Amino acid sequence: MTPRPVFLDLRRIGLPIGAIASLLHRVSGILLVLALPPAALWFERSLASAAAFESSRAALGSWPGRFALVLLAWALAHHVLAGVRHLLMDSGVGARLPAARRSAAFCLAAAGLVAAVAALFAWWPR
Repeated sequence: MTPRPVFLDLRRIGLPIGAIASLLHRVSGILLVLALPPAALWFERSLASAAAFESSRAALGSWPGRFALVLLAWALAHHVLAGVRHLLMDSGVGARLPAARRSAAFCLAAAGLVAAVAALFAWWPR
């Protein structure tokens, strides 16, 4: 029987890229679920009047509103890409370790690219 580790420094443990993609898949799903009620309420209130619509539009144009949109764009892109990755791996496509690492890296990079493009559009001067 092997002895249990005496010192376990979680900050120094390097997670494999597949674990990072899987963890972020869960985080993005939680973000999307938590964003649904406020988004529905925001949409409902923006339809109340022209003044409410302009107020909602101004809120989205603010720094926190733009940040929220970029964060949600990342969450949606990562959740969809990682979900497709998991579905393909469940069916046996890309389940071997090298292919799984490549697909995890692709998911992380593509979701980051989507977030970068969303940030570019969010802060592009009009």
